[in-house]
Amino acid sequence: MNEKLDIITIGESLIELSTDKSLTDASSLDKFYGGDTLTTAISALKLGSKVGFISRIGMDFFKDYLLESWQEVGLDISHVKPVQGVNGIYMIALGQDTNEKQSLLYRKKTAATNLSIEDISVEYIQNSSILYSTGLTQSLSLSAKEAVKEAFRIAKENNVVTAYDPNFKSHIWSEDEAKEAFEELDEYIDILFINVRHDSKLIIESSSIDNIMKYLWDKGISTIIVKSALEKKYYVGYQGKIEDVNFTNEEVIDDTGAGDAFNGGVLHAIASGMTPFKAVKFGSIVAGLQTQGVGAIKSIPNHDDVYKIFKGQND
Repeated sequence: MNEKLDIITIGESLIELSTDKSLTDASSLDKFYGGDTLTTAISALKLGSKVGFISRIGMDFFKDYLLESWQEVGLDISHVKPVQGVNGIYMIALGQDTNEKQSLLYRKKTAATNLSIEDISVEYIQNSSILYSTGLTQSLSLSAKEAVKEAFRIAKENNVVTAYDPNFKSHIWSEDEAKEAFEELDEYIDILFINVRHDSKLIIESSSIDNIMKYLWDKGISTIIVKSALEKKYYVGYQGKIEDVNFTNEEVIDDTGAGDAFNGGVLHAIASGMTPFKAVKFGSIVAGLQTQGVGAIKSIPNHDDVYKIFKGQND
């Protein structure tokens, strides 16, 4: 693909099986696809960005479904490599209300765990504006972690903006492993998304927004976006200034992938020329609308719905 891309994400794809009932009561599950960096990619894509995805997918019964689905929405998959193996699966079930949400994840020894430096193309990264990945991608395997580091190094050397989210999940790997993974990348990161509840303690033993911002600015990370579910706010640190932005979701039906969709909205907005402060306001609208449906990617709002609200707020 010769056309310049706005955003490239590196990560895994998963098959999503969902229901608005409990797993005990459901007689069928809706099939879609998900994965944290893929959700971010599709979020930015649906908002109007040109997006590419670097991954490996298994040549199982889902391969054609995945490739055809991504081609249909316009995702650049020139660096998605089909290989022998299987694709991961996760299930989400809401039960009677969101407090009963059930989830299951199967991602061990999938095709994506074979991601490696061989999948990283200098030319592909050079031909983009923003490169994005997460701690979950690094957690796939040692070779995947090496691939992410190599991609970020190449991006930094070629003045491509880098964005990262630790996206720490305690059932995936340990705090020490996640912290080490972040520290391998911190010198290359331009934009950092962190969750104050799950991620900040991996980076700094403080939940103080001022302390988090100062610590990360001192590391050379220019744009810091902190998500605080407890306060229902985002905090944006940029050029020595800190602003807060309220969550826009009033009633959450399903928050699966909401943070990833938010990241896609923010990266789309930054790639479109917005400041980080405006970009987070934009991303908050994306996340708010996304939580009104079941599932990560199939609930992502479209361009017109998001921009209508955003323009209304800024008239």
